[in-house]
Amino acid sequence: MANTKSALKRSRQTIVRTERNNSQKSRLKTIRKKALAAIASGDKAAASKALDVLASAADKAAKTNLIHPNKAANLKSKAAKALAALA
Repeated sequence: MANTKSALKRSRQTIVRTERNNSQKSRLKTIRKKALAAIASGDKAAASKALDVLASAADKAAKTNLIHPNKAANLKSKAAKALAALA
């Protein structure tokens, strides 16, 4: 256990940040699943809208260092490729 006031504060901050990061990662995964489900359903309009939501969420996650920027690019690319295959 931390002994100094500053170490106790850092410990509290770490707990809060870890919970926030886990929540945001879970949200991103859910958005990805919804986008892939929309693409699998074959509804091009809904899939396109879901892709926009996924792209925005992935970019925000990369901007805040929640995920690596290349990971965000890969998520967007794979979803866009799947959407393009619908046509």
